[in-house]
Amino acid sequence: FDELYRAGKVELEVVPQGNLACRIQAAGMGLGAVFTPTGFGTLLAEGKETREIDGKDYVLEYPIKADFALIKAYKGDRWGNLVYRKSARNFGPIMAMAADVTIAQVSEVVELGELDP
Repeated sequence: FDELYRAGKVELEVVPQGNLACRIQAAGMGLGAVFTPTGFGTLLAEGKETREIDGKDYVLEYPIKADFALIKAYKGDRWGNLVYRKSARNFGPIMAMAADVTIAQVSEVVELGELDP
């Protein structure tokens, strides 16, 4: 990665975890962008649009969309309904929403109607 980064062949962006989740959610919901206070006035906001809303300063963050998401779930059915456990609940559901195609590894495949709505 270091060699590719230094050669300018890959890009690196440092993003606070909350902003990362927010940007992924924005993509999953079809939003164009979101304003967040996290990072305002720091190097992370350098070169980004900022705005004051109701007396508070925000940074404009654009969605992060994926072509493919590889996620892990506890249970799933043949229609793609999934149940997550533990830390898989943090990013699994939002990555599934933000990707064009989601591939899920599940511990248990259940019949349709077995999962709680």
